[in-house]
Amino acid sequence: MTTQKALIPLPAPAARIATAAGAAVALAGTFLPWTWTSEFPGDLTVTGYPGGLQILTLTAAILTLLFTLCGYGIRGLRWLTPGGTNSPVRLLALATLGTTGYTIGAIAYELGGVVNLEPGAWVSGIGALIAFIAALGLPSDEPLPTTGPPANAWQRFRNSLAAPSVGRAKPLPGWGEILIIAAAFGVALYVFTYCIDIPTEESEQFIGFLITAGFTFTALTRAGLIARITALTTKHRNVTLVAALVAAFCFPFTQDTAEFTLIGANILIFATVALGLNVVVGLAGLLDLGYVAFLGVGAYTAALVSGAPLSAIGVQFPFWAAVLTGAAVSLIFGVLIGAPTLRLRGDYLAIVTLGFGEIFRVTVNNLNGNSGPDLTNGSQGIPSIPDLNLFGIDFGLSHDIGPFTLTRPANYYLLLLVVTAVVVLVFRRSGDSRIGRAWVAIREDETAATAMGINAFRLKLLAFALGATLAGLAGTVQSHVSYTVTPEQYQFAGPVPPNSAFLLAAVILGGMGTLSGPFIGAALLYLIPAKLQFMQDYQLLLFGIALILLMRFRPEGLIADRRKQLEFHENDEPVVVPEPRQPEEADAGITKAGA
Repeated sequence: MTTQKALIPLPAPAARIATAAGAAVALAGTFLPWTWTSEFPGDLTVTGYPGGLQILTLTAAILTLLFTLCGYGIRGLRWLTPGGTNSPVRLLALATLGTTGYTIGAIAYELGGVVNLEPGAWVSGIGALIAFIAALGLPSDEPLPTTGPPANAWQRFRNSLAAPSVGRAKPLPGWGEILIIAAAFGVALYVFTYCIDIPTEESEQFIGFLITAGFTFTALTRAGLIARITALTTKHRNVTLVAALVAAFCFPFTQDTAEFTLIGANILIFATVALGLNVVVGLAGLLDLGYVAFLGVGAYTAALVSGAPLSAIGVQFPFWAAVLTGAAVSLIFGVLIGAPTLRLRGDYLAIVTLGFGEIFRVTVNNLNGNSGPDLTNGSQGIPSIPDLNLFGIDFGLSHDIGPFTLTRPANYYLLLLVVTAVVVLVFRRSGDSRIGRAWVAIREDETAATAMGINAFRLKLLAFALGATLAGLAGTVQSHVSYTVTPEQYQFAGPVPPNSAFLLAAVILGGMGTLSGPFIGAALLYLIPAKLQFMQDYQLLLFGIALILLMRFRPEGLIADRRKQLEFHENDEPVVVPEPRQPEEADAGITKAGA
């Protein structure tokens, strides 16, 4: 038997009214001053014009009110909750309370006590508290089992945040589904732009954004909206890819300073290399702990042949030749390292690749004319790498396009977007190919794959070489973006990504074997340290804690494919994951791959 009760014994209609009223009060409070001085980031002193953290509370309160009204079955709002109805309300009320409470605490801490709070902060805080307490009085979307031992308070609370699986949606016209996908990426671009535009010195606002975004995304997942959008993007994969590229292309046109566009360019570098590592780790299942060395090979090769003043070679290739040279040298290194080592498995392979990464860093550090040949200028690296000049466009200068000005980082961002598109195309085509399915078979059980006729060694070497080539391709552009390449940029672990540990974490966090997962993981792992610089001394500690929590609560990653979802939740309730489209001959020819 099962029972479906609320955490607080309140009549459901009264709880819903109180939740809506509390959200409305919290919303109204954002239009009042929260403090008397503009010393707190965001200037929360203006009446009638929310700013800074007030905007986040306003957003969370509006969403809480909107999803609360969905519980009345109002026509035109039912599409918002194809999954759970009350669990999203609880999560959004928690987002409102968390953001407001954090802001109140930050004001009191930084300005010296609660005496610095103005009435608006108290109004929003009390309204958010009322909304959350009342939301606990709404019935749970999922019944609580009555068999076995009685559930404790924590289990009942977790059950109140659960939601039923989302059923199949009614078919829409093709143009309607495409418009929904375009709107989803438009919202994603707006949220990303808002996040990246938060000034680095205003870390309070960024923490508030993380609180709001985290609970809101979970609420939308429980409501079933994320599942519906995922189903549409799976159905229209080509349209989704075009929409993602268009949204990424629009990003530099939303920026008026070079600082945040440079962050976007660095995220693209990080994400592109992580996607290349996803071929090795996510598809083929090869644990590579020295992958950043291939990025360094590409970067150093490009620096040596691009006309840098301190280049030991003293030649200047055109950009296309430098790109091909960097990718080819990385490919050669991938084959040379992979050929004698890929017969190893598991931890032994990981140790060997970790050693290769450190050998690369030590070697380029010693090629300084004293400890070895004068090739890489040792620890000083190769500085003053010249800017590119393609098709008459000097990437080191700003360019006006209508009302928009593209700065130097914006120029390289758009170039990196082209490189990223190439890497995405390679990943997608290889993953859907016969070879890609053979990689997955090797990842799941190499012994069984070999018994079925798959040449495991040859295919693992191919994956290793392809991953190295993609990393080298990204490295050729990275050398021009950063002006300088030094050995310390290519460590196993360090405070500044990309490094091997962060690249592997980006793949695991985003979701191994998926296309979008490494991009989300890379964006989070780059943005959070960049915006929370006051925590730099504890970065690796917090990084380890975050990984432990991820392995405990979301081992399949933020964006999981069907296989991983079922693998890690085989004892849970059935999980509805959109089935990716496969060619009709999907099951044919696996045994021929690499034979």
